[in-house]
Amino acid sequence: MAEDGTATKPRVVGGGGAGKGGRLLHGGDLDGARAAFPAAPEPWVDLSTGINPWPYPLPPVPPQAWTRLPGRAEEEALRAAAAACYGAPSAELVAAASGSQALIQLLPRLLPPRRVAVIEPTYAEHARCWALAGHEVRSMGGTDLPAADAPDVLAPDVLIVVNPNNPDGRLLPPERLLELAEAQAARGGWLVVDEAFADMEPEQSVARFAGRPGLVVLRSFGKFFGLAGLRLGIALAPAGLAAVLRDAVGPWAVSGPGLSIATAALGDGDWIAGTRGRLEDAMARLRRLLSGAGLTVVGGTTLFCLVEDRRAPDLYRMLGESGILVRRFEFRPDWLRFGLPGPEEGWQRLSVALDGHGSWKQGGDKVGTVQPRKKSAP
Repeated sequence: MAEDGTATKPRVVGGGGAGKGGRLLHGGDLDGARAAFPAAPEPWVDLSTGINPWPYPLPPVPPQAWTRLPGRAEEEALRAAAAACYGAPSAELVAAASGSQALIQLLPRLLPPRRVAVIEPTYAEHARCWALAGHEVRSMGGTDLPAADAPDVLAPDVLIVVNPNNPDGRLLPPERLLELAEAQAARGGWLVVDEAFADMEPEQSVARFAGRPGLVVLRSFGKFFGLAGLRLGIALAPAGLAAVLRDAVGPWAVSGPGLSIATAALGDGDWIAGTRGRLEDAMARLRRLLSGAGLTVVGGTTLFCLVEDRRAPDLYRMLGESGILVRRFEFRPDWLRFGLPGPEEGWQRLSVALDGHGSWKQGGDKVGTVQPRKKSAP
């Protein structure tokens, strides 16, 4: 899932936080933030994305990765590493592209016009891309999932679920997703499960069931590994569909350096396990900090949390004036989404900003720096 247009590309509500031309700032739009809050101190603390602030340490890249086109062996090595990391049964079920956004745009072009349902609120690009490709798209609430025996005339041909969901962290258990996939396959359709934020909860992923008819799983490399600029997305699908996807994205879909770095990262079990522990500790700290400031945490994942407060527009503006960017939502103006600060300076600036706003509870989290915690390799 690309970062970051949660059903959320809200047209701006008033000033303070609008980018140029009156558009709402998307995740990571620091240029827009600087335009909206020109007096804010530098450097900005960007909490508007769900990207790990402690990225995978870049390994040495072979010089030839820069000077020649990627070969088949490098591409196959990446697919094997992805299958092993995500628990997929075979590398034949893997297709790679330059970001999960590329896959989100490609999948609708592989089918003639169909009925498509997207469980919302969620990332807006799913609905947008299927609609642009000529499909009939409707939104569906998380409690309105089609029954397995729903008549074909009522059920969607393609059902799209972001799991865990952005921005609220809603999570459907694997057994429910597999039921939906089986029902979709029986009517010749697909269940597309976007697992952009599933790296922290591998037991909740359906990647290990890749290859089952009707099931398409999308994974985003950049969020958990903190390397969004590398632009790598992975699709896990039945072998025939995975081959169609590989043909559709064409040769050299991922750069040579990207293949080299991602293959190393996906295979680094020690780093993955330690990072899961580090992110868990950091999210616990962030939740304490926000709760201590009088905010109600209503959802999220280990890479972001969602707060609900009627004063959210004022808080958004106050944070922006303090050089801190968070994510807001037009359809729920009482929501704000906070990503994790990275360096300790970011934590302290957030704490000071929250403490210094008169309408919030005084105090804040003074817990020390979060360090990586060792866990057994996954």
